[in-house]
Amino acid sequence: MNICGQKFQVEDVFDSPITVPDCIVVPKNKLGTGNGEAKLYIASKDRMRSFYGGEGFRAKCFILKEDLISYMRIMKSEYFHPTQNYRGKDDFENLWRERMKKIEGLHDIIEFYIQDQTQIEGVRGYVNSTDQGYKLIRELSLPLVSYISVMQLIDSGKQPIYYWKLFADFDAISDKTNATVFRYGKKTVEEKDVVTKRDQKRIKEIQQARIGQGLYREKLLEECPFCPITMINDERLLIASHIKPWAIASDKERIDPKNGFMLSPLYDKLFDRGFITFSDDRRVRVSNWLSPQNQKRIGIKNNDFFQLLPIDEARKVYLEYHRDTVFKG
Repeated sequence: MNICGQKFQVEDVFDSPITVPDCIVVPKNKLGTGNGEAKLYIASKDRMRSFYGGEGFRAKCFILKEDLISYMRIMKSEYFHPTQNYRGKDDFENLWRERMKKIEGLHDIIEFYIQDQTQIEGVRGYVNSTDQGYKLIRELSLPLVSYISVMQLIDSGKQPIYYWKLFADFDAISDKTNATVFRYGKKTVEEKDVVTKRDQKRIKEIQQARIGQGLYREKLLEECPFCPITMINDERLLIASHIKPWAIASDKERIDPKNGFMLSPLYDKLFDRGFITFSDDRRVRVSNWLSPQNQKRIGIKNNDFFQLLPIDEARKVYLEYHRDTVFKG
């Protein structure tokens, strides 16, 4: 793997993402009370220490400026139209601009160290750090809709280094959006009075988009009545996958059948989570963030060709967005 002109060997990928909890983010991002704590729960101590180098580890890590910019662009919709009651949501648009400006002034690679929190009893493994890169993650993450994936690399000096990358959880954002609509629908008359006209307009837009999902699936099935990877053609086992995720698509894009493929559940999840994407010539690209062990278990390889994948000019535009924004390259 080549990162900013440096060559690394991919050694492993931590086998589960780290959902960013409310307790660790900075106060303006928080949903609950308190001012946020710095320690981050990773996994059980055994799993964490096996990955990072044993009890008491101090691990060298890095994040990339270009990853942070991409993450913030994806999260712009959540900053400008919050789906949760963030403490600082009234100033979120300005926060987005300020944070983007801050990121643009950073070096391409931001290194930091994390430390095993051996003083914490029990089986849960935590890390902490006072370095800038770690603080940036706490500042930019939005609770429950952001997550971290970690890749173990070997540098030119044969030493391990850990590549942290911050991602937006499109499914979680969609769930929060739908939950907001559901809650508004259950309000009493008195409570509805406090819903702003902007909220009402947005609720109506989302409801109309969701109504169109059935029609979207029907039209997509007409174009592709089977999964082009597995050839499964039982409609009950097929999912209408969006290329540009529902959470950040426009209402028109959400019901455009050109913005989708019919996929069997495993490949829907891989595509939805950005672990695979497709080229315009119907070849699959597999993300390095899918561990080598799981790539072997799934049985899919980079550059595999799927002749029946429905590609046309409209889908090429959506696929370009997926490769640039959703795919975990």
